[in-house]
Amino acid sequence: MTVSPTLPPAGLAARDVDLAYGRDVVVHAASISLAAGTVTALIGPNGSGKSTLLRALARLHLPAAGAISFADGADVLALDGRELARRITLLAQSRTTPGGLSVRELVEFGRHPHRARWSGRDPGGAGAIERAMALTGIDELADRPVQALSGGQAQRVWLASCLAQDTGLLLLDEPTTFLDLRYQIEILDVVRELADEHGIGVGLVLHDLDQAAAVADRVLLLEAGRVTADGSPHDVLTPEHLSRAYGIRVDVHVDPADGRIHTRAVGRHNERATATTR
Repeated sequence: MTVSPTLPPAGLAARDVDLAYGRDVVVHAASISLAAGTVTALIGPNGSGKSTLLRALARLHLPAAGAISFADGADVLALDGRELARRITLLAQSRTTPGGLSVRELVEFGRHPHRARWSGRDPGGAGAIERAMALTGIDELADRPVQALSGGQAQRVWLASCLAQDTGLLLLDEPTTFLDLRYQIEILDVVRELADEHGIGVGLVLHDLDQAAAVADRVLLLEAGRVTADGSPHDVLTPEHLSRAYGIRVDVHVDPADGRIHTRAVGRHNERATATTR
């Protein structure tokens, strides 16, 4: 995947953003920045505001307060839809797949912002589509009906459509959902490749704390709609932060050989088992 040289530099920042559903404010004064070539993971309990904040970055949830802007100063709220879609793309949790489409046709949807308004020409389209399908491992599925795919296969097709959009910023809401172990790891490898080799800024919501530790350069922990920790995985993924946020004891082990972080939630059964071995 390559980013068009005509695009402005990747980078996005939200500052002191409040997000609400009606009168109910669910995210309070949240700030987050996404930098080119950096992976930022949002973690936290269910209902903490992770997905809502991610959607706001793509202008799918308008802020009640605060500002969201790109690195060149462009206001996210002021751009027209096509320009915004050339800069940032979101893989959401829930999607409606149109009937009667092949895998390749669905991936081609990602090229819509780049097509000329009247002629429909898209000189870079074919190459972008092929790269996106190769990165997500769906080449052999290209001619299959999307509705015949498993949940995991469909997830990879939607990711390929986002990659074909060829933006400098990529937002992923729980991208490993529905995937078996192999493809969970392969998707995380793709995320790191996009950041390290192509300079893409990636923001993603993850529930698996070990996956967040493995893939992210930076981690934001949300609790009850507030960012309560923001920093490197080693700074944020601590027993104190995680046990408080999730309301359960969470042990954290750092492998002395490679520095990898491993977390373990300790439930009542685990505590009883530990006590009987002492």
